[in-house]
Amino acid sequence: MKLSILKLIPVLALSLVFAGCSSMGGKSDETDGAGMGAEVSEAGQDGAQTSGASAGGAWTGNALDNPDSMLFTKVIYFDYDISDVRADFRDVVAAHGDYLAANPSASVTVEGHCDERGSREYNIGLGERRANAVKRLLMNQGAAESQIITVSYGEERPDAMGSSEMSWAQNRRAVFAY
Repeated sequence: MKLSILKLIPVLALSLVFAGCSSMGGKSDETDGAGMGAEVSEAGQDGAQTSGASAGGAWTGNALDNPDSMLFTKVIYFDYDISDVRADFRDVVAAHGDYLAANPSASVTVEGHCDERGSREYNIGLGERRANAVKRLLMNQGAAESQIITVSYGEERPDAMGSSEMSWAQNRRAVFAY
């Protein structure tokens, strides 16, 4: 007797689940749509703001989000134990400086990072030197000092885990955080 009741419990539980599901969702008999959620409209109608490429192919959103712009690059990399901005990233930093100069209400935090080699104190200092090197280049392009905050995370926030040259190269960086 007890065995047959124990076999019956899962069947009853399953039937309750299915019975509960049949009352969820589905179409309602109401025709006015009351209680059915928010009305959906097509993008771009009713004053909705959209961004992206328009029909002509021109970017219509924030310049920082345009994948074809140098402003889209928010990470620049450094050589080992060096705080000078590499030549291949100078144009990116210049573009960010021009953007800040043209948008005085915009501000950015430049985060300096290092790989795991070296002491914690040394890496905090190196990350600060990297962030300040980027800040100087931004100011050379016309950005105001008040628009730029620098912070050093040293080795504390690695982008790539591991103890290989590939990982270390990804961790030697400065990041633009708008």
